[in-house]
Amino acid sequence: MATLPQPLPDGARVVRCPACQGDSLYHASNPYRPFCGERCKNIDFGAWASESFRMPTEAPPDDAPYGDPRLQQ
Repeated sequence: MATLPQPLPDGARVVRCPACQGDSLYHASNPYRPFCGERCKNIDFGAWASESFRMPTEAPPDDAPYGDPRLQQ
């Protein structure tokens, strides 16, 4: 978790880091925004690259024809 500069630059906001939930400076001076630092940004990128972020889907059974079985008659 990075140390926030005091006073904050003009137009800067303090937001919650999506990875560690700590304070993060949301401003052009933070190249890792919205993350607090390089480590948190890399952790998030690693999860994305390994496809850990997925949306649940309702897959048809293996024996069903392709497409949405509710639309087939």
